[in-house]
Amino acid sequence: MNDRPQAARDDKTRKRADEGIWETVKVVLQALLIAFVIRTFFFQPFNIPSGSMIPTLWIGDYLFVNKLSYGYSKYSFNFTISAFGKDLFVFGPLSFEGRIFSGRPKRGDVVVFKLPRNPRIDYIKRVIGLPGDRIQVLHGVLYINGKAVPRKRVEDFIIPEGPNKGQHIRQYRETLPNGVSYIVHDLYDDGIADNTDIYIVPPDHYFMMGDNRDNSTDSRFLDEVGYVPWENLVGKATIIFFSHKPEASIWQPWMWPFVIRWSRIGTWVN
Repeated sequence: MNDRPQAARDDKTRKRADEGIWETVKVVLQALLIAFVIRTFFFQPFNIPSGSMIPTLWIGDYLFVNKLSYGYSKYSFNFTISAFGKDLFVFGPLSFEGRIFSGRPKRGDVVVFKLPRNPRIDYIKRVIGLPGDRIQVLHGVLYINGKAVPRKRVEDFIIPEGPNKGQHIRQYRETLPNGVSYIVHDLYDDGIADNTDIYIVPPDHYFMMGDNRDNSTDSRFLDEVGYVPWENLVGKATIIFFSHKPEASIWQPWMWPFVIRWSRIGTWVN
């Protein structure tokens, strides 16, 4: 009995299987390469781990940061991929100074930046002070160059979830000199950073503040954050592409429809 035709068919089958596997590997590698290029040069995903930017950003929000907004510095290409408490992949920072294709942030932009005292840590805050500005807070009112920033009391924020669900928080609408308007929270009268000295923003630095004014470690705390150098800016927050409640768990897929904040997906960051 001649087994050659069967052997030839088996060889062709194995060859097609091998080609199929290789094609799948190539597609996966190409997708990973494209994702790496987009993440490195254009849009970087960022998740919100704290409540310092409530009500603009909530814990569990995931957003894209536009890295083209202010050009590139050595910190634009500095990120770490970690899992199970270990760093699996560390990239950057590169060894050049200044910025290329540079752009300046505007007052009111929501910006991701590298923490000056530890550039491996990402922070997200709102740009309040530009180089040369004089910034001060008195009794919770923000002053820029000696003038009070207008703020108007609006309807209270009612905490929608978590252990403090139902609690009322005072809200004010602030309007910066360039017309940018947003909501801030005021939890306490004369809180820890509600009365400050005058901060004079150095050249090529920016003064950052969180919208949750009594629960934000920001430029008001010089030893913790302080003035943020221009080269530490990573990019401008643009759009929320996903959001979930803090109690969400990857191990409980049956709960996903109920812990995803569907109304926040696709929301622009202002």
